[in-house]
Amino acid sequence: MEAVLAHLRSAIENGEYAVGDKLPSEAELCRTLEVSRPVLREALRALQTMGLTVSKTGKGTFVVANAVEDPTFGDYAASDLLEVRRHVEIPVAGYAAVRRTPEDLDHLAHLLERMERETDTTSWVALDTLFHLAIAQAAQNPVFRRVIEEIRDALARQSAFLNELGGRREQSNREHRAIVEALTDGSELDAVDAMAHHLDRVETTLTDIVRPARTDIPTEGGPEA
Repeated sequence: MEAVLAHLRSAIENGEYAVGDKLPSEAELCRTLEVSRPVLREALRALQTMGLTVSKTGKGTFVVANAVEDPTFGDYAASDLLEVRRHVEIPVAGYAAVRRTPEDLDHLAHLLERMERETDTTSWVALDTLFHLAIAQAAQNPVFRRVIEEIRDALARQSAFLNELGGRREQSNREHRAIVEALTDGSELDAVDAMAHHLDRVETTLTDIVRPARTDIPTEGGPEA
């Protein structure tokens, strides 16, 4: 999927498909790129998330931009989502370290163990959103949980995007474990630092993904251009 996405993205950014152009049909792209329809559809969804294309039911996929600026996850732009997460989840982690109950810690430990065993991206993403909700719950302020609930769908979409294109799952597991360890120790400072580090890594991975695609993608059987 990553290779298909890189190919299509590069074609758009290089002007092979201009703004307003319709991409070839799924059947044609599958034949040309020699990939299955599910793989192609994943790549097309990623293009849409990046803001490069828009899909119109019954009409096809159209190019709406020639460069990635700010991916959209559900109803929210990535930059807006990250800004809110920094202002909410970092202090929430500190509150959770001070206010968490034994039941909160047990729940978080259980979620973490499941995430570390999980190999399916869709299942892992569902657990990821539950993990961040559980931290908000541990802060013992219902408003925090309500805020995370509001952005839950966007968090899931962002998590799936970063895992599929940035290979974030194992790194996220390590970052989540550091957060749980800080909460277990009751260290407000360590919890704040651990969550800040986690969001820093999310931002770094997102930035790496949205940088302009390389144009020297190797062709089958040939050297790099």
